[in-house]
Amino acid sequence: MNLTQTKLPEVVVVNPTVSRDNCGWFIETFNEKGFSRELKKLGLPLPRQFVQDNHSKSHRGILRGLHYQLENPQGKLVRVVKGEVFDVAVDMRHNSPRFGSWVGEYLSEKNKKQLWVPEGFAHGFFVLSDEADFEYKCTDYYNPSRNVTLQWDDPDVNVGWPISDTDVVLSDQDQKGLGFKEIVKEGLVA
Repeated sequence: MNLTQTKLPEVVVVNPTVSRDNCGWFIETFNEKGFSRELKKLGLPLPRQFVQDNHSKSHRGILRGLHYQLENPQGKLVRVVKGEVFDVAVDMRHNSPRFGSWVGEYLSEKNKKQLWVPEGFAHGFFVLSDEADFEYKCTDYYNPSRNVTLQWDDPDVNVGWPISDTDVVLSDQDQKGLGFKEIVKEGLVA
């Protein structure tokens, strides 16, 4: 696998090696030894052990996020197995020089890219294809009582979502997302 840092250096694009032959293709989606080795080469901390795998299915126009947990913070290794999404991470670490900055990557079944989103980052995605199957590994268990949702269209963060004529569909939880200034004021930062 090949890891590439984004403009938020802790958030890393993972490009797995694709082996092709006359029968199709094969990729190793995760290898702890290789992932750790490549993170070390970049001078990045190793994640805690992955303890939970999740799979969601969404249709065009669904926007999920931007979520993070104050307790039981989750690092996430995310990928798309069907369709395409625009995946976003926002630095919510109050002591970070990049606090409030975001990065986005297109993830799809075709490009097979994955994104490593460390603890302390809000995460979300927007579905660009008719359907998308989205899988992710987490370094801690979901804790709904300490989950925070950053408003997806907060003007202070100003994520450049690739939204054109598609209506954005949000869950009830995501419709109640908090603005960045409110999160800071309430001390709901990582």
